[in-house]
Amino acid sequence: MKTENKLPKLDICILEEQSKLTLDDLCCACSVSVDHIIKLVDVGILEPIGNEPTHWSFDGISLNRARVALRLQRDIGIDLVGAALAVELLDEIKFLRSRLRVVDVESDL
Repeated sequence: MKTENKLPKLDICILEEQSKLTLDDLCCACSVSVDHIIKLVDVGILEPIGNEPTHWSFDGISLNRARVALRLQRDIGIDLVGAALAVELLDEIKFLRSRLRVVDVESDL
């Protein structure tokens, strides 16, 4: 008897912050539709470069923010506005932790 693995296929993607992704690239990397990415832009989770969705580009940070927001929606059922708030707060925590490391290093000198 053959059993089938039902686990999702994992894709690993390493991008620099300066990397540029098209709208289609971002949709593919996040496994979502264009409409879902547009909703992420509408609530402020993503900030595309360009005026029209057909000309949008995104950086590596956008991919991370989109994946975090989508994971929050999937795993704990948070809505888009809640995901936007959570992503902003997580970014603020990351910033504050980096500032604390700098202050800690400076105080050691």
